[in-house]
Amino acid sequence: MIAENLISSAVLPLQTSDTGEESLAVMEDFNVRHLPIVNNRQLLGLVSEDDILVHNVHEPIGSYQLSLIKPYVKKSDHLYEVMRLLAEHQLTVIPVVDEEGDYLGMVSLEDVLNYFAKTAAFSETGSIIVLEFQARGYSLAEIARLVEAENASILSTFVTSDPDSSVVEVTLKINRQDTHSILNAFKRFGYEIKASFNEEEYLESLKERYDALMSYLSV
Repeated sequence: MIAENLISSAVLPLQTSDTGEESLAVMEDFNVRHLPIVNNRQLLGLVSEDDILVHNVHEPIGSYQLSLIKPYVKKSDHLYEVMRLLAEHQLTVIPVVDEEGDYLGMVSLEDVLNYFAKTAAFSETGSIIVLEFQARGYSLAEIARLVEAENASILSTFVTSDPDSSVVEVTLKINRQDTHSILNAFKRFGYEIKASFNEEEYLESLKERYDALMSYLSV
């Protein structure tokens, strides 16, 4: 998945003639805290809600000094680069430009979350297993072999590590509800199981808590 495929057509960019007040209204309408400023197809910068609030909201945003000059991604940049810049600059939208630097549109944080929500890793039911071990012992091929030996598949993996530690944490989404045999296989091969979650049981537990809360509120 690349940036070009995630461009949102719902939100239009701002123009230098738009006032701070008008810009805040657009941000509120679309539940974002940043918007690109575009002159024809030229990306001039990205204005934030904070930028507007420290200026006169009745003045055009073209007169503002921006804290975020021009963060952007190219249309061919991978989703991971989009996510990196959104996180690095704490953005709610990121502009997308073509190879010549002309503005094409923007990708919102909501667009990224919606994309992930529709993938099999999130939409397909299964179970979550979290493994923890020394980085030097990490082998995704070995982990996948153990899972597949139990007639299951890995839908997604998420690896986290601390720069100050040699420990790696791997979160697996498995396409099965019953993971007892998989957990036993990991234990036999010396993997430390930090946590495991059955999505069906977890959702049932949430429903029970929700029903109990609704019953309590109706008393």
